Amino acid sequence: MRKSFLISAMAAAAVSFVSVPSARAAEFGCKTAKLIVPWGAGGGTGVLFGLFEKYMNSHGAKPKIKVVTIPGQGGNKGAKVAVKEKPNGCSLFAIHQSAIISYLAKRVNFNYTAFDTVAHLTVTPSILAGSPKTPFNTYEGMLKHVKANNGKVKVGASLGATSHFIWLIFGEKTGTSYSFVPVQGGTGKRKQLLMNNTFSLAEMNEAAAAKQLKSGLMKPFAIAAVKRSPAFPNLPTLREKGVDLVYALNRGIVVPKGTPKAKIAHWAAAFKKPLQDPKFVAQIAAKGTGLQYMGPAAYQKWFAAQTALFTKVHNSISK
Repeated sequence: MRKSFLISAMAAAAVSFVSVPSARAAEFGCKTAKLIVPWGAGGGTGVLFGLFEKYMNSHGAKPKIKVVTIPGQGGNKGAKVAVKEKPNGCSLFAIHQSAIISYLAKRVNFNYTAFDTVAHLTVTPSILAGSPKTPFNTYEGMLKHVKANNGKVKVGASLGATSHFIWLIFGEKTGTSYSFVPVQGGTGKRKQLLMNNTFSLAEMNEAAAAKQLKSGLMKPFAIAAVKRSPAFPNLPTLREKGVDLVYALNRGIVVPKGTPKAKIAHWAAAFKKPLQDPKFVAQIAAKGTGLQYMGPAAYQKWFAAQTALFTKVHNSISK
């Protein structure tokens, strides 16, 4: 099953959604460009872009890239730094849908449109997980417990971020509500607190917590994916349980607004190369993550569509 998953992942990586124009000679005023990741080093985004950093630098990237983590405020602390960086091609920003949610929740006054899109790269489905001390071990047990204690079960989340939003949507679809415990520092910090039983439930993903989910340090109940994960063949999808919810973190790269097009094209091409290497594809697949490449124009259209979708859901929940 894993073999077929890897083969399909490799095939998907080989097909781009939009062709990237050949990057014209772009002069950079830096030997190393910083890639700002607005979550902790132990989170899924830091782990995945750490793999990109290692691969690209070892394959002669010019400029090289260096992941710089700036955790805090549900990803907004790093975003506030990134949006003020000079548009010279020496500053990159790792982004996903939390940028949209933070804007809708008025936690920041800018959306993805404050940046220029470079490339969409990865897709990591979310997992509903519990602490090792929860009095239930299955999805059915979790849902029964939550309904019996509606509004009282503690859920750890970065408020206004994707880890918060998934529970709001899940709650709307299942008629449940929760007592949210604010967590700063992204998935890495949330993972630690969940294992310590600071709260009962939290959103997780394979990229950040595969070992813990398999070892019993936390309990996986369901995955918000179209199909079951090869790494967790016994973990049901939410759709299998009657909840029509597919939810994943779609990670990509943007740069400060006004970055020269030649430099955007340079980075779009640079980040596309790893996705064409079967060994790298296998590394990413081992983290429970798919690869889906979109260049600058297609990625911008994707973000616009996601903004419309999240706005609709946000307005529905806010009523």
